[in-house]
Amino acid sequence: VYPKELCEFYGFNLAVFVSAQNLMVNIVAINAFVLIYFSKQIPFGKKDYRLLLWTFGAPFLFSALAGILGQLGPNGTFCYFDGVKGTVANLFFTTVPLALILVMNIVLYILTWIRIHKETKRLHLGDSSQLMSANFTAARNMSLFVVAFFIQWWAMAIFGVWAYVTPDNVPQLLFHLVTTFSNIGGILNLIVYLIIRQRLILRKRSLKQQKKTQGTEMSAIASSNTFSL
Repeated sequence: VYPKELCEFYGFNLAVFVSAQNLMVNIVAINAFVLIYFSKQIPFGKKDYRLLLWTFGAPFLFSALAGILGQLGPNGTFCYFDGVKGTVANLFFTTVPLALILVMNIVLYILTWIRIHKETKRLHLGDSSQLMSANFTAARNMSLFVVAFFIQWWAMAIFGVWAYVTPDNVPQLLFHLVTTFSNIGGILNLIVYLIIRQRLILRKRSLKQQKKTQGTEMSAIASSNTFSL
């Protein structure tokens, strides 16, 4: 890619936003877990400044350092970490964090859904709480982003490990899987948005129907009391 600086600039931006998304979804998984198991939300500060500093500040600093050290450039398929000079940066900046975050998110996701499944059964038995129900709804919605994250980045995690173990024997198919799945994040997030929106619409309809039913029952009770008098 010419000029070389353009490739480095593209790689810098890609490294920042890929890492920011990884950290953001990991925080989402942790927040859902804490919400369900401890009924608390992680405090992110005014306008979520702590969350933004972590998810964008850390990747920006490390990407800038990688650029200064000449670690950014063409990797054989696209501009990211240089395929020759940037192997160490790619290992510690992408492969290891992405693999750890994937495993951590899966574990937290499974634990969260087990707890939701158990508590949902208890709620159906009559031991219900409006706060608990709201927490479950929030956790389910957050978990959708974790699923979307897994679908988007599983190929990149496998590619990173494979390229580190046998750098000269990476299948061409894996390159295509990485470039395909890592670029469908917008589609996946759109699907998540539409699912959450549909859930909200159904919930509003359900609440509206409940109020209507309660109003009918109250009118019937009032009429019955009037006739009895």
